[in-house]
Amino acid sequence: MERVNQIIQHETFIRELKKLSRLERDRVYCRHDIDHLLSVARVAYITALEEELTVRKEMIYAAALLHDIGRASQYETGIPHDRAGALLAETVLKDCGFDEDETAEILDAVGRHRSKSEAEERPLARLLYAADKKSRACFACKVQASCNWPLEKKNFNIKR
Repeated sequence: MERVNQIIQHETFIRELKKLSRLERDRVYCRHDIDHLLSVARVAYITALEEELTVRKEMIYAAALLHDIGRASQYETGIPHDRAGALLAETVLKDCGFDEDETAEILDAVGRHRSKSEAEERPLARLLYAADKKSRACFACKVQASCNWPLEKKNFNIKR
């Protein structure tokens, strides 16, 4: 997990997370902070273990930590965060020692994490998509009634 720890210490990751924190300071709905990123990583990893998938823990954590790195860009420029995130994540991954194949797989997952049909095609992307949704505690949210998430996506129960 050495390379994952390099991600959380990478200047781009830190800068984008700080920027996002400022931009979401007054957000009443789920935030895209480090707690969310780690929740996604943990849910994805548990799912991989339960389903006996061969996706490596380090790949899951790297993808989860980077999946929303483009959120600030989306707020500022309107570029979808999956696309903006893939551009930012590529440099981070290379700087942290991920090889070409690993980088491509993680970038693919980041780029597909918003679409269930696209994510279904790849194990890491599928894990990331599902964990991103399952990590939210809608049942405990005070403003969930006004949230724009479709009812069928909201978590009213704890799911594995």
